Amino acid sequence: MKLVIAPLAALGLTACAAPLPPPPPPAPPLGPPPGAALAPALPPGDCFRSSDIRGHTIGDRQTLYLRVRQSEVYRVGMAGSCLAGAISSDPLVMRQPPGSSIVCRPIDLDVGVSRDGMIATTCIVQSIVKLTPEQVAALPRRLRP
Repeated sequence: MKLVIAPLAALGLTACAAPLPPPPPPAPPLGPPPGAALAPALPPGDCFRSSDIRGHTIGDRQTLYLRVRQSEVYRVGMAGSCLAGAISSDPLVMRQPPGSSIVCRPIDLDVGVSRDGMIATTCIVQSIVKLTPEQVAALPRRLRP
């Protein structure tokens, strides 16, 4: 009987000692997915302070025009349609992101629109472009901030 149990015990031990599966591959690095372009920054001379914004108009459900300082106009492109239903008299809610009040890249601008006294809808800024005087002149009068 002892002879039968010993080989079975040895067989059981070898079955339990099966090799472990290989470890999972390492996690991909954080950051934008491959091929995703980062939104371009404004040239250094075109950056502005968020406190220099003097007016705005809503162009459409994805476009906001900002008047900065005296006569500079910037076109701000939004993701999705966060401006849908907003009108130019709706107040903008500007929050200063941590770090700096200088706006050079879309991530530097935190914009929300408050409608009918409700909590502001936060918008994701995708692009900021300073318009030339010719581009500003070509805007319909109702879109000039």
